[in-house]
Amino acid sequence: MPETHHITRAATTIGLGTLGSRLFGFLRDVVIAHFFGAGMAADAFFVAFRIPNLWRRLVGEGSLTISFIPVYTEYLSPGREKESEELANIAFTVAGVLLLCLTILGILFSPLLIRIIAPGFARIPEKFQLTVMLNQVIFPYLFFMGLFALSMGILNAKRHFFAPAFAPIFLNVSIILSVLLLYHTFEKPVFTLALGVLGGGILQFLFQIPFLIRKGIRFRVNLNFRHPAIRRIGTLMVPGLIGTAVYQLNVFVDTIFASFLPSGSVSYLFFADRLMEFPLGIFAIAIGMAALPSLSKLAAEGRGEELKETVRFTFRLVSFISIPAMVGLIALKTPIINLLFQRGRFDLSSTVMTARALLCYSVGLWAIAGARSVVPAFYALKDTWTPLKIAL
Repeated sequence: MPETHHITRAATTIGLGTLGSRLFGFLRDVVIAHFFGAGMAADAFFVAFRIPNLWRRLVGEGSLTISFIPVYTEYLSPGREKESEELANIAFTVAGVLLLCLTILGILFSPLLIRIIAPGFARIPEKFQLTVMLNQVIFPYLFFMGLFALSMGILNAKRHFFAPAFAPIFLNVSIILSVLLLYHTFEKPVFTLALGVLGGGILQFLFQIPFLIRKGIRFRVNLNFRHPAIRRIGTLMVPGLIGTAVYQLNVFVDTIFASFLPSGSVSYLFFADRLMEFPLGIFAIAIGMAALPSLSKLAAEGRGEELKETVRFTFRLVSFISIPAMVGLIALKTPIINLLFQRGRFDLSSTVMTARALLCYSVGLWAIAGARSVVPAFYALKDTWTPLKIAL
């Protein structure tokens, strides 16, 4: 079967999973908007969640996945089953140790992190302290999401996309149920959001375990940190980490400026970003994730012409979808926000401000989507430096 067919099938699975996650995500956002509006508590949660979520995107779903899949794919050739299982166990051991250290450091240095990402909050002691406490509750989410990202890399390399694609639904369901069931049991109800995030992270990783076992992964601690594949993955991760950080820095710059603005500003940006991420996640990111294992296989087998044609195919497909999506978001921004969020504490002024933010975000949708379809080709060729240079 041609790799374009593999990519189309995988992208469909990932896209459906992402669609389900986004729909539950919008329901989650509706619940948050209804119970918390766009005030101090919501701002505190969004900032507290953004820090471990950034680390997840950088270390987990970002540099770890894109560095792991191309190297791991080489070990999936016939006759190397034991080597591939050994590499998977070493990777889980190394990732577990590093993620545990990052989690502990994140909890200890939460006050410093909040001062960096939202310096304006320091002017309001109550808001600052609430954000710090929420961040400390949420930070262990990073540990489980890092292991989830590694699981996703292993399963995707083995051409299994269902479990990683549909697992994020657990995060949104966990947050929704946490708020609905526990809202009145806390003196500060916003802590129900933090507990929902943590529970969702745990569930996402646990959901992968049965599928990993079916694919031949037997979890064993392996401390062979000097394995040559681990060194190669680490070498590829460094530029990948920096490149992903440059992209994510834009989100943090927005948050830093918004932290000095009136309460609600961070929330406006959050809701606008969620809407822009909807078409991006369902189509562009799904196609990019589906393409990486196929491109890695073509690169490992030296099939350069097929690799080029596959990249052209993914770019055309993403462009065909992202440009109309951009136009639609720009034209219908206010009605969409009104329909989804304007209820409870989320009033008309919140709709207007969120629509303005969405307009600015939407203009760049086609460019971000196009980049997401092309960059996996560099990662498949084990070239993480070129995407870094472009990002800079």
